[in-house]
Amino acid sequence: MIAVIFSSTRTPEDDAGYAAMAERMDDLARAQDGFVAVESVRDPATRRGITVSYWRDEASARAWRQVAEHLQAQTQGRERWYSEYSVTVAEVSRTHRFP
Repeated sequence: MIAVIFSSTRTPEDDAGYAAMAERMDDLARAQDGFVAVESVRDPATRRGITVSYWRDEASARAWRQVAEHLQAQTQGRERWYSEYSVTVAEVSRTHRFP
C-alpha cells in the first residue's frame, strides 16, 4: 500500500470555495481504482493541515495525481488556497488498529 501525505498551510482566501473543492476531491478520490482510504485534519488557529490518502499501489497513486479535475484543483491550490505545501509518498509496510 502507498500513503500520499499532503501537508499544507491554507491562505485566508475563499474558505467556501476551498471547502467545496476539498469535498469534491474527496468524492473523486474515493471513486478512483486503487483508492483505499483518506484521513484529513486541519488546525483552525494555524491553518496547518495534513491529508493522508492510501492507495493500493504506486500506479494507483500516480493515476490519481493525473486525473484532470484533480490537476485543476492543484492549480487553484497553488494560486489561491495554499501559502505552502509538501507532498510525501511512502510505502506502508504494516498497519495496526485498535480496537
